[in-house]
Amino acid sequence: MIIAGIIVIISLVVSCLLLFWRKAHKTQPSTDHAKEKFRKVTYADLDKATDGFSPRNLVGRGRFGSVYKGKLEFEVNSVAIKVFNLDLRGGLKSFTTECDALRNLRHRNLVRVITSCSTINPFRNEFRALVFEYMPNGNLEKWLHPKSTSETLTLAQRICIASDVASALEHLHDGCGNSIVHCDVKPSNILLDHAMTAHLTDLGIAEFLVCATEKSKNSSSLSGLRGSIGYIAPEYGMGGRASTAGDVYSFGVLLLEMLTGKRPTDEIFKEGLSLPSFVNEAFPEKIMEIVDSAILGQESEVESEPSDHRNIRCVIQLIKVALLCTVELPKHWIKMRQVAAEIAYIWQVFSN
Repeated sequence: MIIAGIIVIISLVVSCLLLFWRKAHKTQPSTDHAKEKFRKVTYADLDKATDGFSPRNLVGRGRFGSVYKGKLEFEVNSVAIKVFNLDLRGGLKSFTTECDALRNLRHRNLVRVITSCSTINPFRNEFRALVFEYMPNGNLEKWLHPKSTSETLTLAQRICIASDVASALEHLHDGCGNSIVHCDVKPSNILLDHAMTAHLTDLGIAEFLVCATEKSKNSSSLSGLRGSIGYIAPEYGMGGRASTAGDVYSFGVLLLEMLTGKRPTDEIFKEGLSLPSFVNEAFPEKIMEIVDSAILGQESEVESEPSDHRNIRCVIQLIKVALLCTVELPKHWIKMRQVAAEIAYIWQVFSN
């Protein structure tokens, strides 16, 4: 009996050891995969990738840093390297906030982060950078306000881009645990890949809503910075806390800009007149008088309906959505999920 008991105990111990070994063996590949996915890069790697951060490779400047096009040895395609200016107040905080926001975000319409770099450069200064996938078609700003007519967006492309951005914002607000408020939705923060798919970028001043039942509660944001002039929700100007409604308002302004071709900072918008109020005054009878002329007269892919009728009908529906986004009364605010659904439906009707 004693021998039998000892055998049972030994069998249990061996079984437990085997179980722990199998669990450890199963988790090992995912750890290796994570190391490959977020590969460590040094300052020297980034310096080499950009040819010493050459001005020739500079593709843009933001509020807290500069973006360079580069080529890393372990990446097949080119990358975009965002170097943060730590001499600016808020530069380091912007890097931290963007890292926090991007850590668990995965969405087809958010720019994919490849890796980050936090080190000391050869001049013994702190250095912070993020490495993203490179978007060959640049940002939406250059397409909405092109230097030549050859870069004009079709109405179909504008609807797709609007749908992409709405989908990205819906994910930030409702699809990633605690809601994230982007706080700076504007054309220069929307990048376009080779297929003209839109990707929202720059979460450097994002705010995290810790609890859906609380008002916006900032855990790692930049105090006082709420976005860019012309796109900022009115309640932010009155000291209101960041909220998902603020992103919805900014998206509405963006959509109006995409349809009218007018920046919200245009010199005609003064003495209380804004882009939303300008469009609202013209809607609906005179709306086609202020729509971007590049949209009008474009060929329709559907032969059964004249292109001008089809485009006008679609534009009016999109402007309705934009005006709903930019209402100032809280009781009339709509959610991003509703906006995304409306634009998806408009695209479905337009493309069928």
